[in-house]
Amino acid sequence: MARTFTLGLVGLIALSSALSMVHAQEEQKPFNADNDNLATDDATFQLAEFKATSIKAPFLEQFATSWSDRWTASEATKESNAEGEVFSYVGQWSVEEPSVYPGLKNDLGLVAKSAATHHAISASLPEVVDNKGKTLVVQYEVKAQDGLECGGAYMKLLTESPQGIKFKEFSNETPYTIMFGPDKCGATDKIHFIFRHKNPVTGVHEEKHLQSAPLSKLSKRTTLYTLIVNPDQTFEIKVNGESATSGSLLENFQPPVNPPKVIEDATDSKPANWVEEARIPDAKATKPEDWDEDAPATILDEKATKPADWLEHEATEIPDPEAIKPEDWDDEEDGDWVPVSVPNPKCVSNGCGPWVRPRISNPAYKGKWSAPLIDNPDYKGVWAPRKIPNPDFFEDLSPSNFEKIGAVGFEIWTMQKDILFDNIYIGHSTADAESLAAETWEIKYKAEKEQEELAHPTPKSEEDTSKADESFVQFMMRQFREFINVAREDPMQAMTAYPLVLSCLAGVVGVSFGLMLIITGLMHGDPEAQQARDAAAKAKKTDAATADDKAEDISKVDADEEDDKEFKEELVVRKRAVAAAASSSDK
Repeated sequence: MARTFTLGLVGLIALSSALSMVHAQEEQKPFNADNDNLATDDATFQLAEFKATSIKAPFLEQFATSWSDRWTASEATKESNAEGEVFSYVGQWSVEEPSVYPGLKNDLGLVAKSAATHHAISASLPEVVDNKGKTLVVQYEVKAQDGLECGGAYMKLLTESPQGIKFKEFSNETPYTIMFGPDKCGATDKIHFIFRHKNPVTGVHEEKHLQSAPLSKLSKRTTLYTLIVNPDQTFEIKVNGESATSGSLLENFQPPVNPPKVIEDATDSKPANWVEEARIPDAKATKPEDWDEDAPATILDEKATKPADWLEHEATEIPDPEAIKPEDWDDEEDGDWVPVSVPNPKCVSNGCGPWVRPRISNPAYKGKWSAPLIDNPDYKGVWAPRKIPNPDFFEDLSPSNFEKIGAVGFEIWTMQKDILFDNIYIGHSTADAESLAAETWEIKYKAEKEQEELAHPTPKSEEDTSKADESFVQFMMRQFREFINVAREDPMQAMTAYPLVLSCLAGVVGVSFGLMLIITGLMHGDPEAQQARDAAAKAKKTDAATADDKAEDISKVDADEEDDKEFKEELVVRKRAVAAAASSSDK
């Protein structure tokens, strides 16, 4: 018997092991995970270590060390011209690691920490950037960790000033040379590229805005923005290393860099006798004698006849036969109750009510007569002021020779918090900018994308969608069906491809075998008990009365006599109760 129980327990242990494997697999499978802040120390996901770049540039910021010595938060105020309100740049700044989808270990970035607040911060360039005759490359990363519904994440390259840039007074009024980066709010979703151009004649600065700006494509993953301006006046904007738009500084900006050579003379006016009407009514034309201006536009159709199935005495609407008077209806207070009217079902296919002859267009109708139009013999054309040479005309064929850049800053307003900026490059080498992106953005973007896919798996088809939403039981049933289909063709491949199903089958076989052994052991495991059962069976097969049979018969007789005695006593009690009741009723 001990051996049988041991084999049974072995089977149960096999089932337990199989269930443990299934449970472990279930925990490993990310069903509908919803967690943006994934732990980077998980054994299943490892991040690369951040390494400071060795690339050199006029300005390159990775916020690795001593950032507060280079960057100054603004203490200025900002006045809204529309409403006269005054705002302070009270948004908080911090340098920290990303809190959502970190891409590299120990990778720090500049973070705008406050929501629904104005932020402003700037840093001086180690050397002034003079772009005359050079290629200008501006590149930086933006990570909207809390999303961005309404706000800016653009960067300003501040214009060098002989008086020096006052960083603590940095505001929207601070002169800048280029403004570049994403901006999103409501219907606005674009990448700004604005440069301030100085009119060489008047000395006045004017903002030149890129037309047909590309979409921002901001997300919780790091987005890389690159601006390249070439000395041939062409430009290109890249998003995540791919071209988003390109064009010319001389053709794709509004207002244009160069004014027109000629303009309209503001002192010119249209002569009083100038005729602009190209066609006029013919004064010699007369109305024809048969022209009837009083003829109606439509008349009754005399050829129409009433349809044979027309129900002239049926109402188009009848009281709703299914309507029921409300229980709380009071005729004295609410008036007589009348059921609502519904369309008459008899009129669905047949017309009902009085038949009226339809109307048709009147062939004799001509309407009001008017004289036809003819060419105006006095027509001189549409008048326009005469053109004169533009006194303010100039021609700048090299607007890429921007004004010198002395600092970089972020001056933004945003409704969302935790916008992160990192890896700012300002220089003249597209190759260096690409190398920096390869060292930083490409590595972190891949890691961020993998984390986002783990947190929010996106099914690629309806079949994948159903798989993502199915329960564990449905998942196992589907696995069993697929296992059977594969096993019909290749049993070994089925066992390799579906280890969960194989574990479950092994567990079922093990528990069945174990239970069978336990039951067999209980029934046949004790020899002494088996001998007693055999002796009892032999005793039951004889007809002779044994001592136990006699004792049983005597006990049955005693029990019958006791039952008869109790019955007789109960009968006497009932008779007495009936007699007492009759006696009381006679009284």
